[in-house]
Amino acid sequence: MPIYEYWCRHCQGKVMLYLPTFSQSSPSCPQCGNNTLQRLFSTFSVHKTYKDVYDNILSDSQLVKGMLSNDPKALAEWNKRMSQGEKVAPEYEEMVDKMERGEMPAELASNSLGGSLGEATEGAD
Repeated sequence: MPIYEYWCRHCQGKVMLYLPTFSQSSPSCPQCGNNTLQRLFSTFSVHKTYKDVYDNILSDSQLVKGMLSNDPKALAEWNKRMSQGEKVAPEYEEMVDKMERGEMPAELASNSLGGSLGEATEGAD
């Protein structure tokens, strides 16, 4: 669906308009009715799949080595890459900030995770 963004020079507002074709001559601003619109180029993003993210992480041998040795900085980097573009809770951000400083948060340092990432958890099938 062709939705175009414009800047209205008259009311100084940004508007989005559905136009069947771009060649439509001078559309009017829906806010003020003026036709002094300047076309803007919209931003876009490319969505990566989880496989793309995992492949990127696994190709970084230093990061993998750090994760296997429970290096808090490597774990923070892994978390940032995995949550890229996602909204995360403030508590999560705080925990990742601690790990970036080289601190292992208490909830991760305890045995509640079943040991290091490189070890199998007790009682796992």
